[in-house]
Amino acid sequence: MRESFRFWCLALMVGLSSECMFGQKQILDFRTRFTQETEAVRRAQKMLKLGEADFDEVTGDIDAVKLPDGLAVLKEYRDEIQLCEEGLDAKKIDAEKHPQGFKQLEISLRQSLRPLNSLLVGLRSDEQAPFLEVRTDLDELNRHLIHELFPR
Repeated sequence: MRESFRFWCLALMVGLSSECMFGQKQILDFRTRFTQETEAVRRAQKMLKLGEADFDEVTGDIDAVKLPDGLAVLKEYRDEIQLCEEGLDAKKIDAEKHPQGFKQLEISLRQSLRPLNSLLVGLRSDEQAPFLEVRTDLDELNRHLIHELFPR
């Protein structure tokens, strides 16, 4: 009985570690595709999947009380969004008439602000401060994209 218990504990640990490794591999794959993309619209479209993966990692880090790691991933996400926005703005595209890229970027931002708000509620005020700074930046980026999509 004891050996059977050990076997199942070991099997569970191997399963969980391989799931974590798959998640990290998936994030690296998304990030590699994102950084290799040179066209601004396609890069912005890739943010949907990359944003989801980033926020899964942020949530996992905060749940594991690895706040500096979670904050680093959140800042990296913000930087990726800013890079996309700057690329789209540089193309001088009328987002109202041609929303490709702008729309996906705004959706990614909107989908990330919801879980971020939920995560902030569980943190102490001194722990929240650096996360709130990044959240403010993300909110400003989101407002800019909404204004680009709906200028009237």
